[in-house]
Amino acid sequence: MQALVVTIQIKPEHKEAFMKSMLEDAHGSVTNEPGCLRFDVVEDAEDPNRIHLFEVYKDQAAIDAHRQAPHYLKWRETVKDWHAADVIRRSGATVFPPDSAWKKQSAS
Repeated sequence: MQALVVTIQIKPEHKEAFMKSMLEDAHGSVTNEPGCLRFDVVEDAEDPNRIHLFEVYKDQAAIDAHRQAPHYLKWRETVKDWHAADVIRRSGATVFPPDSAWKKQSAS
């Protein structure tokens, strides 16, 4: 499995609108993308305008499909001017749980 860890710093005046759009993208990812197994949105404890994403995909093809999904493209366009700093993206292979233990996250 492939994991993405993304940190996004949001301009405070756009936080509410950003979170609405972010949750729509997260929901679309786990609901409409068979290769997206997990999409967590975490508000930083020290800075509520810093958002962390933890995403798990079956493989690189699933990540590529995510980046072409209508909900992602809409999100990216909507929030593009709301960043207070460069987005930090890290990727890697999951180690635990093992690949055989991953199952699709529920959107509820």
